[in-house]
Amino acid sequence: MEESQYIFIIYSIFSISMVLFNVLMNMILLKFITNLGIRGKDQPIIRWSNVSKPAIGGLSFYVSFLLSTACFSIFFPSSPLFHDIEALGVIGATAMAFLMGLADDAYNTKPWLKFFVQLICGVLLIFSGNYIHFFETDFLNYALTITWIIGIMNSINMLDNMDGITGTVSIFILLICISFLAINGNYASFDFIVMLGVLSSLVAFLFYNWNPSKMFMGDTGSQFLGMFIAAMGIKYIWNSTTFDGDSESLQKIFTVLIAFILPIVDTTTVVINRLSRKQSPFIGGKDHTTHHLSYLGLSDSRVGFVFLGLSIISLIICVGIFKFIDTWRWYHSAILLIYFLIIFGFLFGFTQINKDKRK
Repeated sequence: MEESQYIFIIYSIFSISMVLFNVLMNMILLKFITNLGIRGKDQPIIRWSNVSKPAIGGLSFYVSFLLSTACFSIFFPSSPLFHDIEALGVIGATAMAFLMGLADDAYNTKPWLKFFVQLICGVLLIFSGNYIHFFETDFLNYALTITWIIGIMNSINMLDNMDGITGTVSIFILLICISFLAINGNYASFDFIVMLGVLSSLVAFLFYNWNPSKMFMGDTGSQFLGMFIAAMGIKYIWNSTTFDGDSESLQKIFTVLIAFILPIVDTTTVVINRLSRKQSPFIGGKDHTTHHLSYLGLSDSRVGFVFLGLSIISLIICVGIFKFIDTWRWYHSAILLIYFLIIFGFLFGFTQINKDKRK
């Protein structure tokens, strides 16, 4: 049996097993966990759902990440993680993000503490070599990396405002990163198998989180996911290009914008609208792009399908960039800029309708 066939069989069995494992784990957790992530039952609910539900989905994400890490050492014993400083940096940063999210679900921690942990996560990635290569000066690259990590962790947390949305968006961001590795034939890597494991846990999570949901991912899930996909985004979207010169910078910017278009657009829209009302952008509310689609008359499931469709388009565009574009031209930038502005314009425009329903 050829190595490629062996890897395909192993990964197929691994993915199916991880989906089944996570479905069963979430089913079991729902049977006896009733209050994790349900804080302040007597306080006003600012989530879209009017019913408090266990925020246990994030537990399965992190368990799947750890199992995938262990499986990598089993499947590829000749590639010890102990000597892979970049992999160790990702493991350490995701562990901190997971624990921060778990503490926030349990105790409702202070915003400054969450920000401090996010900052440390970015510093850990930088020290392990996982940072954005965009500027000629390392200091600017480090600053951009920390801004990216904090921004994406908070964007994913903010996007977790309606059933099925964050899970769906995260699945397709991971598929974009996996596609880059697959196109380049880099299957036997730590990142490939852990992304496959986390992707499987997200698929299983959607069984319980699609509207009407039975559980939420909570900050446990959104902080871990934000950290994880931000790190993978650095390695396989920010730093994925093989172009040279000015075209390299443009390709990086537009690929990032398309791959992360929904978190970027939603967070930017919320920040603009809240600042215009002289409100803090860091306090939760029912004024996200998803909420305004619902105010227009779409059901929660249909809003989920809208975001699913946009995520599929992002995947197709990014795969096209990776596979078919050898030389970046000005019209590539123009087309992607127009697409980004159309999506931003429509979603932002919807938030200007029914302004009286913002909370």
